[in-house]
Amino acid sequence: MDKHVLSVLVKNSSGVLSRVAGLFSRRGFNIDSLSVGRTENPEFSRMTITLMGNDDALDQFIKQLNKLEDVLKVINLTQDEAVYRELVLIKVSADCNQRSIINEVVKIFRCKIIDLSKDTLTIELTGDESKVTALIKLLDEYGIKELVRTGITGLERGAKDINSYGEYFEANYNS
Repeated sequence: MDKHVLSVLVKNSSGVLSRVAGLFSRRGFNIDSLSVGRTENPEFSRMTITLMGNDDALDQFIKQLNKLEDVLKVINLTQDEAVYRELVLIKVSADCNQRSIINEVVKIFRCKIIDLSKDTLTIELTGDESKVTALIKLLDEYGIKELVRTGITGLERGAKDINSYGEYFEANYNS
């Protein structure tokens, strides 16, 4: 099974997330990660959906997504033609003796310590999935108390933007 990252431009309206998630559920697809946020135009939101599957399953799912009224455009973001990033927050056990060692790891990964307590450090890292995973593996030996990952978000490389795709934008937003 291959990993696929979809950029889905949707109308920024109530219930759209539920309808997209329901489509996954009804079709028996599993979402590996999902991030959603408003775009530069407040009328639209962008969903970045990561899923596993073969090319036939992906094609079927894209066709189903395009049938939803609120979906304006679906783009398969390939690794060569897109930039992916993920945010992770990690709360790790850190007594006085471990803090300097963990701080060195933080410097190497170019991440930040964003919170400090008597027994823990909370670390923030933004990077590609492999960098996030590598940091998690390194910090695991100190005792990870809590961890949250945003999932992948991404954009196509270069000057092309999602608004340049299709008749919807030419008719409604590029005049």
